[in-house]
Amino acid sequence: MGSVWVKYPTLIGTNYWLLYCVFFKLFFIVFTGIADAVDDSVEGGVVKKIESVEKKMNSFGIKEVSAVDPSLSQCVKLFDSEPLALHSDGDVVIGGVFPLHYVASHPHFDHRAFRWMMTMVFAIEEINRNSTLLPDVTLGYRIMDSCDHIHTSLRALFSLIRTSQSESSSCLSGSPVSYFATCMCLADKHMYPSFLRTVPSDFFQVRGLVQLVTFLGWLWVGTIGTTDDYSHYGIQAFSNQFRQQGGCVAFHLTIPKSPTAEEIQDMADKLQSSTAHVVVVFATEGQLLDLLLEVSASRNVTGIQWVASESWVTANLLTSPHFHPLLEGTLGFSFPGVWIPGLKDFLLNVRPSPKPGMEFVNMFWEEQFDCAAEKLLCTGSEDLRDSSYTDVSQVRISYNVYKAVYAIAHALHTLLNCDSAGLGKKCGKHKSFTSEQVGRPDVPESSTECTKCPEYYWSDTEKVKCVAGVEEFLSFYETMGIILVALTILGVVLTAITAIVFHRFRSTPIVRANNSEISFLLLLSLKLCFLCSLVFIGQPSVWTCRLRQAAFGISFVLCLSCLLVKTIVVLLAFRTNLPGSRSLKLFGPSQQRTLILCTTAPQICLCAGWLLGAPPFPFRNPTYQIVVECKEPWPPGFYLVLGYIGLLAFICLLLAFLGRKLPDTFNEARLITFSMLIFWAVWISFIPAYVSSPGKFSVAVEIFAILASSFGLLLCIFLPKCYIILMRPEKNVKKSITGKYPR
Repeated sequence: MGSVWVKYPTLIGTNYWLLYCVFFKLFFIVFTGIADAVDDSVEGGVVKKIESVEKKMNSFGIKEVSAVDPSLSQCVKLFDSEPLALHSDGDVVIGGVFPLHYVASHPHFDHRAFRWMMTMVFAIEEINRNSTLLPDVTLGYRIMDSCDHIHTSLRALFSLIRTSQSESSSCLSGSPVSYFATCMCLADKHMYPSFLRTVPSDFFQVRGLVQLVTFLGWLWVGTIGTTDDYSHYGIQAFSNQFRQQGGCVAFHLTIPKSPTAEEIQDMADKLQSSTAHVVVVFATEGQLLDLLLEVSASRNVTGIQWVASESWVTANLLTSPHFHPLLEGTLGFSFPGVWIPGLKDFLLNVRPSPKPGMEFVNMFWEEQFDCAAEKLLCTGSEDLRDSSYTDVSQVRISYNVYKAVYAIAHALHTLLNCDSAGLGKKCGKHKSFTSEQVGRPDVPESSTECTKCPEYYWSDTEKVKCVAGVEEFLSFYETMGIILVALTILGVVLTAITAIVFHRFRSTPIVRANNSEISFLLLLSLKLCFLCSLVFIGQPSVWTCRLRQAAFGISFVLCLSCLLVKTIVVLLAFRTNLPGSRSLKLFGPSQQRTLILCTTAPQICLCAGWLLGAPPFPFRNPTYQIVVECKEPWPPGFYLVLGYIGLLAFICLLLAFLGRKLPDTFNEARLITFSMLIFWAVWISFIPAYVSSPGKFSVAVEIFAILASSFGLLLCIFLPKCYIILMRPEKNVKKSITGKYPR
């Protein structure tokens, strides 16, 4: 439990108090436990006991509080009949209550809670050094120990109230700001209209825990809780949602406020005898300690899968070697960890002191270095660097404390008009205001209750309403589309010019040397390769989706079939020069046409079957904005088309590589080899780029691959021939082409 009090002598007048109750971890226990405390007071005279001072504490010789549980007297020490407090004066005094001790069979000092407390001190001192936040207001603090217990929490609260009353001042209650109160009950704005917190509600944690256990197939589980509202609401919500998902709760154990040895043993018996080996626990480590000691130490129970709530999933209990056989493998959700600059250095500089108000620090020091147990003298210079207390690489709850203090500071800063131009760098200390003006979270009211937008709709920039999404595709009018269209036209024009040149000089040796008919067919297929890229640009429609991959696949196979025939002709032409060889005569024009038809037909059949069986269709993909694309219901179809192209390209490369050193001066096999290397380089790099590119960029990648490989084939095979035809006509003779006579 924690409370934040704000002492402000100059807000309304000298020695006036303004009380900001910032109830931390057990805020909800205080209010929901008041009825229980009243009942107990009637039965056992607890109220009188809370006000009494019975005996001195053994270790400190200071008076103590008598409470319902006798063990509580050891963790609340009195000074002048008041509970101990770590305090520092200021214009505004922020009070906090932390569970520095938790009571099991005997009190334990919680190093984590001590770090939370010192983080609050660190945040306050950091704000005091900040010249822009509350520039002329000094924050102070008064921090007390709740002992993780309702009655002690109430006593700490009443002590703060009595302290304020002793100053003969007015006391105004304000908005609680909690750093650890996750109970869903606190979301009731009718009962807690001004309650604020820097942690999410258990609503989200419960939903996550249900998803976790059901995902892992654990549908037969037990639950353990306590008598407080945090546990009651958490277990109730978990059980209801768990049953809706088909799960069953095997048992539920409730740990009493101050369990007896018989009650602990009875709970251990039920836990040990149950057939459920998965146990979900909503409790704190202090409330669990006696039960875990009984189960692990006295009975040596193992094999239980624990699912922990956030209040103990990161507790030191899990790191103790004593509990490893029982608790290893525990699962749960924790708050996200962050790093707070300067916090570690601050914690390392904490030192004990005999001065009043430093008792909590002294307790921590003796607990940390076992000075009292070993009857050693603490010097105050011991090294804290190896302590879990100073491990702040990923703080969680400490960060929630840090945010809570800053929330109060920013609320005061705004409330006191500290940014007002008329006040300069000063705050309006004499401004009067009510407790209801502490403020509220400066976020949209529906942030935590998100509603999914309908399909093809997106949330606006403020995340408050759904707006129609903008359709996106590779357009002819955007920069990328214009560039690709220009490259396509350039390729078609160059192919047409090449065809015109070849037709004009069709009777010359360099054109006739390798079957001019195949050369013209190759130029036609290259023109189709360039043109098919246009089908990929623009808004997809039914016919463009069906045409694009088929046009691409057939055009490239036709092109590669022509290259394959050309390569074979080069190889056979060389063998014809050998005595007795008739290879080229057996592979004449008709055979060449037949081979082109036979190698192209499988691709035509594959594309026809693909389009008839599972044709691609236009699809609005909302994954990346709303991308209009062609959806392929049978993805293997595309990879089969691409694979067949790769097979023909590999055969062409292999045969061309074998004929690259033939003795002809103008050896077309070398040109085909080089063109195939470029082809392979383009398409090997295409596959990973295509798979990893989002939305319309995958279409652009495929168009680029089509254009790059088409340009590679056109330039590598035909540019050298055009150069000789147009620029070096003296070499366009049979003697120069074959190399049989000196040039």
